[in-house]
Amino acid sequence: MKTHHVVIIGSGFGGQCSAINLIKKGITDFVILERRSFMGGTWCQNSYPGAAVDVQSPLYSISHEPYDWSQMFAEQSELQQYTNHVIDKYKLREKTLTNTNVVSVSWQESEQRWHIATEGQGVIAANILINASGPLSTPVTPNFPGRDTFKGKTFHTNNWDHSFDYKGKRVAIIGSGASAAQAIPAIAGDCGKLHVFQRSPHWVLPRPDHKFSPLQRKLLSLRPLYKALRTAIYWSLESRVIGFKYSKAMLNLFAQKKALRHIETQVADPVLRAKLTPDFTIGCKRIILSNTLYPALSRPNVSLHDKTDGIKRITETGIETASGEHLDLDLIVYSTGYDATDGVISYPVTGRDGKTLASVWKEYPRAYLGTCVPGFPNLYIVTGPNTGIGHTSAIFVIEAQMNYIMKSIDAMKQRGKNTVDIKPQAEADYTGMVHSEMNKTVWKTGGCNSWYQSKSGHVIAMFPGFSFTYRQMANNFKPAHHIFK
Repeated sequence: MKTHHVVIIGSGFGGQCSAINLIKKGITDFVILERRSFMGGTWCQNSYPGAAVDVQSPLYSISHEPYDWSQMFAEQSELQQYTNHVIDKYKLREKTLTNTNVVSVSWQESEQRWHIATEGQGVIAANILINASGPLSTPVTPNFPGRDTFKGKTFHTNNWDHSFDYKGKRVAIIGSGASAAQAIPAIAGDCGKLHVFQRSPHWVLPRPDHKFSPLQRKLLSLRPLYKALRTAIYWSLESRVIGFKYSKAMLNLFAQKKALRHIETQVADPVLRAKLTPDFTIGCKRIILSNTLYPALSRPNVSLHDKTDGIKRITETGIETASGEHLDLDLIVYSTGYDATDGVISYPVTGRDGKTLASVWKEYPRAYLGTCVPGFPNLYIVTGPNTGIGHTSAIFVIEAQMNYIMKSIDAMKQRGKNTVDIKPQAEADYTGMVHSEMNKTVWKTGGCNSWYQSKSGHVIAMFPGFSFTYRQMANNFKPAHHIFK
């Protein structure tokens, strides 16, 4: 059996930040397990047409790894280049096993370590286990009646098949969220006919993108100026929390009214405009940034089907709608999201005394700082429950988690102990605080159903406050909240 001090599951930004922090601490006995044949996570996997980040790139990047961005909101290809730049700089390919899918993990009390069962590498043992598989890594495809009978081409936006030529073809996109909002404008002009199936509309705001000029790029190569831009972006985005949590008037004035003006300006057809106008408070679901979505949906070769004309069943040749119309199709694209709440970790996890993570999370996923669960020693979950952030860079939160994880590992080492676990009361108090604060937010009170919520109705994907508040808590490691053995 292969044994390492640390095993990291996942090679996206969470896995990369974990590895970099370990290296900086002088911990080199680690391995990254990646189920795919390539490294990089989200921005290497999601290559659908139009894919791009929706947070400004100077902020949506590792704080100590600036980059020569070509534009404010980087497209997928540039994000992939950045990801590979980070991987290569820290020589992480040498520390990674690709094509290694984790089947299950279990704590071995007698050995004081984790056993990670994999496809491809057998069982690997680790003293410390960091799960960085990410919340947006398990795509969901709804089980529509007749789904498997369709004889045309199908795939999820998460796994776009670039070998299929959709030009001139009859295409349906099922879903209208963030990925669909980027893919629709990118392909609408080339499709013979495009049908978009929308369960519910999203609020859309203009995308304030900007191509950096050669002079601007040269200036931003100076670290102080790059840092100043990053800081300015951070605080401008952080102000959104005031609306999301503390001031509905501010949310309405600066966001919802702006979104209404955007749709009125870009959608002339009153019937289409009505279909595209949400009936919930802006921010309750993920806000889409786009200057091209509404014009694409207004094209003569594009038809929008809302919930009144949804999918009755899928047939061998296309889709039958609720109104009884049959649409002949060549391609069905599922842009139907991910299991980002109840499926935070996709494989079975067994901790002390045979306790399973599934049983602990039966009602809803929960963890201290979204990172540690009582009874699962030396296990850290990157981007775990309630660490999502709807207004700023997810990498900011990942880096905050790294501070907590590394301080936890340090505290264990300083005490000469083999394990560190979180006290049940500490986790319960933290979780209680999170969901009490969540009641004040638009994600709980905005009048929508979203992927932010688990099946229990608890908002699991989001942190209910400022990102700097989370960072302060993560930085302030409390030994009294932990059990060292």
